[in-house]
Amino acid sequence: MPLARWMRRLAILGVLLCFAVVVLGAYVRLTAAGLGCPDWPGCYGQLSPVGAAASPGTADYARPLEVGKAWREMLHRYAVGTLSLIILALAVLAVRTRRARLTSVPFALALLATLIVQALLGMLTVTWQLNPLIVTLHLLFGMTTLGMLWWLTLSLPQSSWGASALAGPGRSLAGGGSGYGAARALALLGLAALVVQLALGGWTSSNYAAISCPDFPTCQGRLWPHADFADAFVPWHGRIDYEGGVLATPARVAIHVTHRLGAVLATLLLGAAAVYVLRRRGLSAARPRAWALLAVLALQLAIGITMVLRGFPLWIATAHTAGAALLLLATLALLRALTPR
Repeated sequence: MPLARWMRRLAILGVLLCFAVVVLGAYVRLTAAGLGCPDWPGCYGQLSPVGAAASPGTADYARPLEVGKAWREMLHRYAVGTLSLIILALAVLAVRTRRARLTSVPFALALLATLIVQALLGMLTVTWQLNPLIVTLHLLFGMTTLGMLWWLTLSLPQSSWGASALAGPGRSLAGGGSGYGAARALALLGLAALVVQLALGGWTSSNYAAISCPDFPTCQGRLWPHADFADAFVPWHGRIDYEGGVLATPARVAIHVTHRLGAVLATLLLGAAAVYVLRRRGLSAARPRAWALLAVLALQLAIGITMVLRGFPLWIATAHTAGAALLLLATLALLRALTPR
């Protein structure tokens, strides 16, 4: 069916582009380009930084134009715009092929709704000047969009050029194997812990708390440093400019320490889910995805530790977000293999 092929191709393209958008968003954030264009959806009232540089209207804005930062911000927006068209096309195809039941129409529409919320959060991120709550929600909805696109891809019918490899294990487990329910429960617990860890990562970044613990495994030379947990997780400090952060050092230390503890919990639960699958004979079809999860988990831990020990270089900090996205994809792939179709 031609429409089915188009849906598979668009879904895979959407996953790849959404992954790039998530990583590019982290790069924009880490290079302090989040307010490179202080308005939305344009840039200093123009469609591109080129137009902004040639416009005398930039003098009306409180922030002077920095062309490099403006380009990074607008490239991110252009990529999001392209991704929006792909997700809209997927929703249309889901409705048109509803009788063939290639995918769930409510799921496709929920994906579209998630994208709309994500776009609104992107606008608020700029207009509310990097409010940590909005920035964290923006990250979470970006990861949710990526996860939903990946789940859609894994759930589509088997076909040629590799789609069967993506969709295969779930069918062999559809009847339920030995340890199937326990494995799925462990994977769900691991996914829940990962979502909390993603939120903590966004909160750490948006409050500029990463560099508050420049050593590992200690923090400021102590296993349990002085930290202010009371002020660390206050969701709102008013409509102010949050660039650079507004919290005192003890509060930032508390955020960073909590993020590290969250990493330990997520590692234990995701590792337990993968090891359980590897040790159960009845779940042999899901073993490749369990190995993949363990590999990505080890990679992400290595990136996180190296990032601290190397003094938070830009490329490793960006790779940390990429690793988090890959960990989400690996977790969902395992869960999809353990879910009846």
